[in-house]
Amino acid sequence: MKLFTKLNKKDLWTIPNILCYIRFALIPIFIIMYINAQEPRQYLQAAAVVLISGLTDFLDGFIARRYNMITEFGKLIDPLADKFTQAALIFVLVVKIRWMFLLLILFVIMQAFLLIAGIVMLKKGKKLNGAKWFGKVSTTVFYGTMLFLVAIPTLNPVATNILMLICGIFLLLSFVLYVREYIMMYREVKAEEYHGLK
Repeated sequence: MKLFTKLNKKDLWTIPNILCYIRFALIPIFIIMYINAQEPRQYLQAAAVVLISGLTDFLDGFIARRYNMITEFGKLIDPLADKFTQAALIFVLVVKIRWMFLLLILFVIMQAFLLIAGIVMLKKGKKLNGAKWFGKVSTTVFYGTMLFLVAIPTLNPVATNILMLICGIFLLLSFVLYVREYIMMYREVKAEEYHGLK
């Protein structure tokens, strides 16, 4: 694989990549803390772990751009850390919140599509250049909602459902817009192939 031929030890230990490793390490810590939580203070501590993870996410992106520490390895592990963190949040909340499984289904379908579409486009020599604005907005809403639900497990069911609905709407909107992006990319590839045959 091209990634591994370009990889060197220096890439592994840049500050942004170390921050990514911390985010990966925080995932099992959060899961254990949340599953074992019984008192309000313990839920707040689990939410604090999520908040720290979010801060490291912001910092690794800022430092990578500001100090020119962007690496191919970092481009791979950064979104992976995001997806694993998001998946952990949904999976633990499914156990305690009645309708959370609907968000889980939407999340899984969306991630499966993005993975398959990304692989198909890469094989055709195209790739999506970073997260789009609507993806970033959706991710921000997602983390805000999940942080609230983790921190306050005794939240009124109506308020909980409203928060999940808002999160679901943003996820769905982001999904639809990403589908449109990939359709446009696919059409560009087909047009290039068509003109190349002429």
